[in-house]
Amino acid sequence: MTDTVNIAEVFDRSKRRIVRDRAYTRAGGDDFLSQIMFEEILERLDVVKRTFRRALIIGIAAGRLGQELQRRGMKVFFADSSARAATALGGVICDDDRLPFADHSFDLIINIGSLDTVNDLPGALVLCRRILVPDGLLLAAMIGAESFPSLKSLIMEAEGDKVSAHIHPQVDVRTAGDLLSRVGLTIPVADSDNLQLNYSSLGRLLSDIRDVGGSNIMASNHSAIGRKVYNRMQNLFSAQAEASGKFSETVTLIYLCAWAPHPDQPKPARRGSGQVSLKTTLSGDPGKKTEN
Repeated sequence: MTDTVNIAEVFDRSKRRIVRDRAYTRAGGDDFLSQIMFEEILERLDVVKRTFRRALIIGIAAGRLGQELQRRGMKVFFADSSARAATALGGVICDDDRLPFADHSFDLIINIGSLDTVNDLPGALVLCRRILVPDGLLLAAMIGAESFPSLKSLIMEAEGDKVSAHIHPQVDVRTAGDLLSRVGLTIPVADSDNLQLNYSSLGRLLSDIRDVGGSNIMASNHSAIGRKVYNRMQNLFSAQAEASGKFSETVTLIYLCAWAPHPDQPKPARRGSGQVSLKTTLSGDPGKKTEN
């Protein structure tokens, strides 16, 4: 008999479901960060010269995207850990790392704004690879590392010596790209986009985070932000606002694209087989060849 290894989970699954339920009730998946990801995903899908027939969309922002894919002739299925979102969309209630679908069920999977709060991110990507048909496509968007640096600094300064974690750990674009390859997905692409946002009130900033399901869901014990700390944050927010009265914040959005393996997919060129050096390419003179 093999002993089961219990690995501590970063996120509380029950809290995650509650937070995503509240986010769906608040914004219905139409919050502005989700809409930016939604539009970018559609643009990337438009570049792919492929006909897709069965699509799975994961995320509380799946509604509008699902309608768009249905207009393109696809049969669309939904899933999310939010019971309210999944029920409203006629989908399946489940966590991203516990997808209950059979092997090779879909030729397209789109995940919007959900992978950054998954306990087992590699496991979630492995499941995507398993339930995709060979040469099926995975597209994903999520909030990445280095997001909300101004808010993090504000909280730390307001709490003083009693600092507690209030914003969950986030994945950087390099790690996300490496994971795509490690789980066996092919032709992986990971890139990011930095949004520079301006806020006139702290409440609006926090509301945008709640609307996208970004409230604290960490499993470790932590103290909530009390009234005194919040008042200090309000004062610091006003003091740090620019002359226009706006508080500057940065959000990094990560976009992932990868394919389920298939024998007919293009293979990377053999190492050392290049005929043009990188130096020559960058110099703008492709007529020169390398000496081997």
